[in-house]
Amino acid sequence: MNELLTPAEIYRADALAVKAGVASLTLMENAGRAVAEEIVRRYGARPTLIACGPGNNGGDGFVMARHLKAWGWNVRVTLLGERGALAGDAAAMAAKWDGPVEKLQDMLALRSMDASRPVAAHRAPQHEDIGLIVDALFGAGLSRDFSAELADAISGPGVPVVAIDVPSGLDGRTGFSRGASVQADLTVTFFRKKPGHVLMPGRSLCGETVVAGIGIPASVLDEIGSALVENSQPTLPQPSVSGHKYDRGHAVIVSGGPMNTGATRLVATAALRMGVGLVTLSGSRGALMVHAAHVSAIMLSDLDLPQLLADRRKNAVCIGPAAGVGAETRVKVQAVLASGAATVLDADALTSFAERAEELFDCISDRTVVITPHESEFSRLFNDLVLASDAKHERARTAAKRSGAVVVLKGADTVIAAPDGRAAINTNAPPSLATAGSGDVLAGMITGLMAQGMAAFEAACAAVWLHGEAATRHGPQGLTAETLLEWVGKA
Repeated sequence: MNELLTPAEIYRADALAVKAGVASLTLMENAGRAVAEEIVRRYGARPTLIACGPGNNGGDGFVMARHLKAWGWNVRVTLLGERGALAGDAAAMAAKWDGPVEKLQDMLALRSMDASRPVAAHRAPQHEDIGLIVDALFGAGLSRDFSAELADAISGPGVPVVAIDVPSGLDGRTGFSRGASVQADLTVTFFRKKPGHVLMPGRSLCGETVVAGIGIPASVLDEIGSALVENSQPTLPQPSVSGHKYDRGHAVIVSGGPMNTGATRLVATAALRMGVGLVTLSGSRGALMVHAAHVSAIMLSDLDLPQLLADRRKNAVCIGPAAGVGAETRVKVQAVLASGAATVLDADALTSFAERAEELFDCISDRTVVITPHESEFSRLFNDLVLASDAKHERARTAAKRSGAVVVLKGADTVIAAPDGRAAINTNAPPSLATAGSGDVLAGMITGLMAQGMAAFEAACAAVWLHGEAATRHGPQGLTAETLLEWVGKA
């Protein structure tokens, strides 16, 4: 269940389910009951305020209110708008609610009046004895900005908040807020997650996200054909019992100069720990003399790149970390790409082509290439794709198609995108990974997997997930690139 569907695709899934014979009222009933069950599973019975909106999200709220009340909970329902203005399934579910419905606007007015009183007399009657708030105002397809006043009314009282579908104000396609957004502790969504549940800052705004089945058959995915997934634990290449080291690939890591060797040792060690058969560091004699004092299982070569890579057994190359920015690095990148070896371009290999992106893309052509930019490096190659309103996975997809490379757009929500439109959003990376050298480790992991024969997109997805898992297993304290390496290959 790691497929991600946009709000438009979820609406289509609903329509296809109805076409297949599942009544829309049944979907709403199942959705509201699923949220109620998740609440009961996590919280003891307590006075609960359910803020319902004017659409289907509000209809889900009325369903869950009915179930919670039947199970003995003290439930209070408010509605944004007029009850008589409800239509369709939402109106039908509101009609089944036999309790009072307060106006959310009146609650906000009371709060405003109460806040104006002297502090000593301050008491907020609208939140008196409320132990849980349910945000059933607006879902993932909200098409207008959400007000800060409403967001504060839901998030402000300091009690747990449960959101239906997404926290109101969160754009389910992009992960950004439209205006303001509710901060939830738990979000219950249906059938499949949306990009907004896993992209930042949406992932943080959702709190814990739970996916509930509501009767939509999985077969609708075949017709929708989504190519976006949440990254997940990979299946890795397994060495043959009768194989030898050359069967497991030979990775070449292009070194920086004598004063800039550390980054490429991280890359080389990470590649080796991923299971590649052999790793060679390529560089000047001065740089290799420094490496020689630090490495044992990793080989060294001062042959120029065309000569070194003429040996086709050397089937994967990483270039860029601490390589230096400028013409010399561009020439080396072109030599690597001309060799036909699977290639990872990182750091200086990307920055060296700032303002010359088409020159790089022409060299990539139909070759097997992964580029691993962070946002700043991405902007140097794709400066027209940095608008804050653009969804991160959509920017990465466009960049992959334009460049011909698999793009690993790094961050707390790293996106991996292929030129054919496939994309994955990673969610397991802890914040401790924001440390010097962790990107070099990732580049080496991707290189090591491609050397073993994994396709570029699959290798990038696998490495990104394993990178996050290694950091998680290490723990948040004292993580450095060197200590991260100790966990690579163990995750």
